[in-house]
Amino acid sequence: MDEDTLLTEAPPRRSRGRPRKTFDERDDGNRRQALLRAAARLFRQNGFSATSTRDIAAAVGMRSGSPFYHFENKEALLAAVMEEGMQRALAHQRARMAEAVAASPAPLSARECLRVLVRGHFDNLLGPESDHIPVMLYEWRVLSDEQKHAVNQLKDEYEAVWVPVLQALRREGALGGDQRVARLMLFGALNWTAQWFVPGGAASLDDLTDTTLQLFLKDAS
Repeated sequence: MDEDTLLTEAPPRRSRGRPRKTFDERDDGNRRQALLRAAARLFRQNGFSATSTRDIAAAVGMRSGSPFYHFENKEALLAAVMEEGMQRALAHQRARMAEAVAASPAPLSARECLRVLVRGHFDNLLGPESDHIPVMLYEWRVLSDEQKHAVNQLKDEYEAVWVPVLQALRREGALGGDQRVARLMLFGALNWTAQWFVPGGAASLDDLTDTTLQLFLKDAS
């Protein structure tokens, strides 16, 4: 090939835009979610202290050091599990309320709203892939103050939906006592079911919802 040919040949084309991502980079979101699910399950089953990052990595088929690509340390992974749980709980709460409003020919009463909220809370606490919220209840003290603040913001947003419903029930005379104390006692009772409820046992989530309303509301049907 002579010099003239070299000068007239088109230079090789370069790809435009960003370099093509590797498989791990393309799958980053899925792998992070897999870690969160596995961590939530193992933290709930074995406790935070007894669960190692090696255990979590093995549960999703990763190398022992791979979780540190996604999370700074095990404490950061725990905080992410709790934040993920609250974000999912918020999304589920909104979806259930929207479905109930759309299905009702008339505006929902305060009693009906509370039923939707209680039933949705049981889904978040006891339903499929519901390990995130129990982990938050059991391992809260492990978090730093900064991590607690981030989770608390989500928790406050979740509980804020309940406040006007309970206030309306208090005005109607269906809810006795101080509304704030009643809310704390209600959440305490609901959250304790994570300690004893057995899926597929004698009581369903609908049964738990009915019993909750009978216990906390006057003349609940």
